Amino acid sequence: MSMRSIYRGDVLNLEIYGESHSPTIGVFIEGLPEGVSPDEEKTASLMKRRAPGQNKWSTPRKEKDEVIFENAPDGRLHGYIVNSNTKPKDYASIMNKPRPSHADFTAKIKYGDKASKSGGGIFSGRMTAPMCIAGSIALQQLEKRGIRIFSHVKSIAGISDDTYFDHAPLDEGFKTSLSLVSSKEFPVVSDASGEKMKEKIEEARMSLDSVGGIIETVVYGMPAGVGGPIFDGLEGKIAQIIYAVPAVKGIEFGNGFGAALLKGSENNDPFTYNDDKVTLASNRSGGILGGISVGGDCAPVVFDCCLKPTPSIGREQKTVDIENREDTTLEISGRHDPCIVPRAVPVIEAATAIAIYDRMLAEERGM
Repeated sequence: MSMRSIYRGDVLNLEIYGESHSPTIGVFIEGLPEGVSPDEEKTASLMKRRAPGQNKWSTPRKEKDEVIFENAPDGRLHGYIVNSNTKPKDYASIMNKPRPSHADFTAKIKYGDKASKSGGGIFSGRMTAPMCIAGSIALQQLEKRGIRIFSHVKSIAGISDDTYFDHAPLDEGFKTSLSLVSSKEFPVVSDASGEKMKEKIEEARMSLDSVGGIIETVVYGMPAGVGGPIFDGLEGKIAQIIYAVPAVKGIEFGNGFGAALLKGSENNDPFTYNDDKVTLASNRSGGILGGISVGGDCAPVVFDCCLKPTPSIGREQKTVDIENREDTTLEISGRHDPCIVPRAVPVIEAATAIAIYDRMLAEERGM
């Protein structure tokens, strides 16, 4: 039986199941308001952006990722995908050798033989597909409320894209450019920067290595007042599910760690009136104060998350042989992304949508 992971939100509960090489992977969704159903065309569009095997900077594993929706007997919405291109034999030679920076060792310690080694099992980046299934519905419902979530590759291997803070607090041209990223093969604002990033990815691929990067996310149309103090803070709600995305190792809102280098007079966001509404003259806070959204066009929610280099690389690496209890080496020959960052962009959008939609549903119910 495949392993499962459960997200318990304020209203929404998600149960993701399956493994990288299991027959199916999917998600059960509980807590959707009556009458809410997926727009399957929009779901398919999001899944296509995440799908593997579409270009040379992603894994050669090809999956259609066609989502099947059905109502489960217990009333939950069930969305799932049939895996069609699994190759567990690629992992036969390293079953007793934990891959560096993978979850192989910790999963073995915690779950024993229940933890599948093939393709990383439930810890694989493949499991972001069910998250996108649930996130697609959240994105659709937020869009109906006038909320749009846009992510793009901010940087890869030291090459930077145009960013929100290059144009803050409000630049309609940049907002339009962000809205077009989802239609691009490589999800950047500046195509020139994207070409340089692709060169870095190709260099890593040819040298049997990998590179990581940073994704910037901007949430436009957020109403003021979403979130709360301490455990109900919007940053915490978003961060919790962003960290559920494999490879994410850090998140910062607004100016983030850069705030530590500034004085209060430099980091503070002055209040001002815009069209007779109170807003911020700058947005170093990332659109959130005290865990609560500021709202308004000049104060969108803004955050960065960093993703580590794909740990599966073709180079020889040091590890241990658990069965023979000795130091050894391994070479990984499976199908892997030289850089996961471009394919993670829609995943971050989906995860962000789940967190915000869940919190908004809770507040609409007085929770």
